[in-house]
Amino acid sequence: MAEVAVATRGGELLLDVERTAVVVVDMQNDFVSVGGMFDQNGVPTVAVRTVVPTIRRVLDAACDQRIPVVYLKMGYQPDLSDLGEEGSVNRDRHLRFGVGRVIKAPDGGESRNLIRDTWGTDIVDELAPQTDDVVIYKHRFSGFYETELHDVLQRMDVRDLVFTGCTTSICVDSTIRDAMFRDYRCLVLEDCMAEPIGGDLERTNHEATLLTLQTLLGWVGESGDLLAALPATAETGA
Repeated sequence: MAEVAVATRGGELLLDVERTAVVVVDMQNDFVSVGGMFDQNGVPTVAVRTVVPTIRRVLDAACDQRIPVVYLKMGYQPDLSDLGEEGSVNRDRHLRFGVGRVIKAPDGGESRNLIRDTWGTDIVDELAPQTDDVVIYKHRFSGFYETELHDVLQRMDVRDLVFTGCTTSICVDSTIRDAMFRDYRCLVLEDCMAEPIGGDLERTNHEATLLTLQTLLGWVGESGDLLAALPATAETGA
């Protein structure tokens, strides 16, 4: 077992590097990029774009340590058959945001909001998956709901999950809750995620969610503390 001690808000977390995976949640054009679905609806995306370089550093370190990376992407079938039944909350709220709407992508080609295999569901260029990375589509906020995520992690013998991505209080939070219910140990990197909803409140949803996550669902730390802990594994040859 190759354990490293990572400083967190709740004290040191012993992370088993050989049984760890990094999870990147929904860092796709529809939620991050200018012209994406959030941007079309006036949802601020600056905070999400700000954490892209920090996530990149974590992914580079994961590559160096041979830690697997799993990308989650929110995306629906072209016929919206997996959006939910008529009148369901998931279907209603997403249609309000224009899911399925045809738009012009930055390259001039046609795209559709939150539809699989279009520009909007592509991971932003700066964080593009590598050949060996795992990419999983989801059609609800949680990455575990009706997806192969749990089976994939089990085949890789993963126990510890390092979370990055957006948005903190919705898809990140939902996925972490389901991970905790399945006995995964979750490390949330607070400087590798962002939350546009409630950003102008005295206490943001981002901060409130991190408090809940630290108290009941896992550990909250920063990328710098994780990166500082990782080199020891390589140096010891463990």
